[in-house]
Amino acid sequence: MRQMRGGSVTDSGSGSGRSSREERRRKARSASPLKDRSKTSSYKLSSSASSKPSPSPSATLLDRDHDHDVISLFHDYPSPNPNPRSFPHSVKQKCWEKADKVKGRDAERWRRDALGNTVFRKLVGCPGCLCHDYDHIIPYSKGGESTLENCQVLQATVNRSKGNRTDISKAELIQKSSYCRVSDRDMDLLELSAYGNVRRGPDSGGCKIQ
Repeated sequence: MRQMRGGSVTDSGSGSGRSSREERRRKARSASPLKDRSKTSSYKLSSSASSKPSPSPSATLLDRDHDHDVISLFHDYPSPNPNPRSFPHSVKQKCWEKADKVKGRDAERWRRDALGNTVFRKLVGCPGCLCHDYDHIIPYSKGGESTLENCQVLQATVNRSKGNRTDISKAELIQKSSYCRVSDRDMDLLELSAYGNVRRGPDSGGCKIQ
C-alpha cells in the first residue's frame, strides 16, 4: 500500500513482506534434512564405537592359554629322522668323489662304481648301463645308516639285483652288471646333450690348443 508523504511515495508493505520472507528462510533452514542426517550419522558412529565390547579378563586369559598350547605343540613335535632312508645331498656329493675316476674324462661327470662299471653323473635311477644309484653297503632295512662310510656308487641294475641282501658276493654282483661298450665319441655326445659342452680330464693325453 503506497502513501504520499511530503511529495514522496512510500511502500508500507515492503518492510513487512521482507521480514516474512526472512522468517520463512529461517524455518526452512531449521527443518533441512541434511542437518538431521549429519546429526544422525554422527550419533550412530559414536554409539557404535561406545557399544563395541571390550575383551573380558577371562577371554584374555583364554587367548594366552591358546597361544601357549600352540607354542608347546611345536616344541613337542618330534625332530626329523636322524637316519633318513635317502642319503643327504652332501653325502651323495662326497660319495661320488670317492668313487674311482675314468681315465681321460672329467671326474665331475664320469666315475666307476664299486664293480668297475662306468657311470654318468646325470643318469640316476634308470635301468641303463651308464646309470647309477647311491647304494647302502649295509642295507637300510638291516640297520645300515645313511652316512658316507655306508655309501657307494653302484650301477642301478646291480643295485636292484642286490636289494637288501648281505650274503651276496662281489663276483655275483659283477655277473649281474649290465655291460655296454661306450666309446669316447659316445661319451662326448652324452656330455653335449646333458651339459652343452665336452670336458676332458687332465690325463686325457689328447692335444691341447694353446
